[in-house]
Amino acid sequence: MTATESYRGMSRIAEPGEGVSLDELALATRNHGMPLEALRYDVTPPGLHYVLTHYDIPAVDPATWRLQIGGAVDRPLTLSLDDLAHRPSVTSRVLLECAGNGRARLEPRPVSQPWLLEAVGTAEWTGTPLAPLLDEAGVSPDAVDVVFTGADHGVERGVEQDYQRGLSLGEAMRPETLLVWAMNGAPLPPQHGAPLRLLVPGWYGMAQVKWLTRIEVSTQPFTGFQNATAYRLKVGAGEAGEPVTRIRPRSLLAPPGWPDFMTRERFVRAGPVPLTGRAWSGRSPLVGVEVSTDGGATWEAAALDAGDPAQPFAWRAWSYEWVAPPGRFELLTRATDDLGTQPVDAEWNRQGMANNLVQRVPVTVLG
Repeated sequence: MTATESYRGMSRIAEPGEGVSLDELALATRNHGMPLEALRYDVTPPGLHYVLTHYDIPAVDPATWRLQIGGAVDRPLTLSLDDLAHRPSVTSRVLLECAGNGRARLEPRPVSQPWLLEAVGTAEWTGTPLAPLLDEAGVSPDAVDVVFTGADHGVERGVEQDYQRGLSLGEAMRPETLLVWAMNGAPLPPQHGAPLRLLVPGWYGMAQVKWLTRIEVSTQPFTGFQNATAYRLKVGAGEAGEPVTRIRPRSLLAPPGWPDFMTRERFVRAGPVPLTGRAWSGRSPLVGVEVSTDGGATWEAAALDAGDPAQPFAWRAWSYEWVAPPGRFELLTRATDDLGTQPVDAEWNRQGMANNLVQRVPVTVLG
């Protein structure tokens, strides 16, 4: 297909005051977020973990499915799911976050999947490291990128395509980069990429190619749509922008008390109110989490769990004891890693990517 100016799916920015469209609402019904009360779980149950599918969930028969590894290699491989399952396996607890998480909170709003804050989850993924398979195939000394192709096929901004993402050879060869077939001890659910998906810990979700069918080693940088056009940090329409890569620091508060049905405003009783949540970063180690109970005027340190050194890509729990007086309050939380702190003011970009603006939770404290 060729993109045209009249094509309804073209990228655009919402007009001032424009509400969420029916197209965006349809996306939101297909691509669900994690209810924030599920922050209580160390490992997110599969049905609560966020889901984003660009096109349709493909129908793939695990019995006949095969993975092709080719391109700039000496010995192309064809592997069944059973072949992969007989290789050394690893189970790793890894947080995934959609690169568009927080998009709907930007002003003006980039028109796309209208994520608020819930596009996140942590699961235990079981699979086999990719690097030994590439070594077995015999990667060309001229190789620079590895291209991953999923079985999902569709149209995006007028371009017909399989979903494909490229990684540098160095990222693909990292020991933590896995080909995974299980989630939380069970076979991958269809919406999470069955029978096989890529797992690139520390990167936003667009790198975690689902329904994997082909891996091709390339001697040229990959310039496919999902690398060169989508998932770019840019302000002007004509800019090339910088690629979205690793997850920026974020902290989320598990909603305290009980909610209003429509607004989700929280209600608690006056007195000690334990605040808990999770924090993470894919780009560098966390160094702290802070909480504000006065709309960001002042901040205090939360107690951040040390985490499991064997699981560096999982989220970490934090807690803070708030003695709440009667009244209306706005609670904020922010995480800091070695490279910086979550912003209080949004850093706008045209695609609404990597927006790690701090969370704000309105709370009414009842006397």
